[in-house]
Amino acid sequence: MRPVCFLTLADDSWQRAHYAFIVAAGALSLGRDVVLFAGGRSVHALAKDWSGLASIVPDDELASRNVAGFEDLRTAVMELGGVFMACEAGLKLTGLRAGDLLDGVQVRGVVTFLEQAGDRPILGL
Repeated sequence: MRPVCFLTLADDSWQRAHYAFIVAAGALSLGRDVVLFAGGRSVHALAKDWSGLASIVPDDELASRNVAGFEDLRTAVMELGGVFMACEAGLKLTGLRAGDLLDGVQVRGVVTFLEQAGDRPILGL
């Protein structure tokens, strides 16, 4: 059984979401599984249109600084097998629907995430 990295987001901060995808990509590259739960307004990080996040730094600006962009990181984490969960209550809060999310994002409650984590550490960003 591979070790699992459990990550959770709680607000609409682009910076926190970007860093969560950096951590997730790093964990996956080390052979760990990743489960990322987006609660509250952070569900925007898992939407097809992530413009609902606050203080966005455009991907082209990041590329000019040789920093991985939001879209590239998010795609890489999904392609490497990361699991994304969007909070049911967060969707209601933001007015987003399941169809607004990336393909493959699971809509779940926090209890499901906590059950999966069990007694293992959860990194809140």
